[in-house]
Amino acid sequence: MEKIMIINGSPRAPRSNSKKYSELFIKHCSVPTEYFSITNKNHLELCMKMEEFTDILLVFPLYADGIPVTLMNFLKTLEGNQPKQKPRISVLINCGFIEPEQNNIAVKMIEFFCKEQGYSFGSVLRVGSGEAILNTPLKIFVTRKIKQLANSVVKGRSKNLKVTMPISKKMFVKASSSYWKNYGERNGVTLEQMATMEIEK
Repeated sequence: MEKIMIINGSPRAPRSNSKKYSELFIKHCSVPTEYFSITNKNHLELCMKMEEFTDILLVFPLYADGIPVTLMNFLKTLEGNQPKQKPRISVLINCGFIEPEQNNIAVKMIEFFCKEQGYSFGSVLRVGSGEAILNTPLKIFVTRKIKQLANSVVKGRSKNLKVTMPISKKMFVKASSSYWKNYGERNGVTLEQMATMEIEK
């Protein structure tokens, strides 16, 4: 029987958009699905746990055009601690850019890992406009795609899916700029401060 293990590879998993996407997947998935997040101490535990599942869904955000270091470190551990029965691996990735194609390189990194380590690569959903799409009525678009992803994973298909907010780039940039301006004002930070490295201090 199909059984899916969701692994959240976000560095801020407990309060991440990846967790929200995982919850949507669980809600619309027709087979038993369990959620786990990667920590600094549970790599081996997750590797052993994989034995119990037919499918793995890696859910993570785009970081500097690639996969986050949280997930990278876990994959290094997995490389040396392979389950005897290797599950099929699928991907749900989100980025803050409006173009879901920005996620392509990160997806290829996972595909390469699967090829090198002998895992079957399943389906992938690339999400553009990550955080924004979850907080508007346009969430319906990503929900629809997650339903398709869940169905394809359950049926063992390999589907390439993508979704983003159905608005122009100009409108997206204007709306996101306004969001960050207001966010900064609420926290006593100006646009000028946000545009410098000083914001990290």
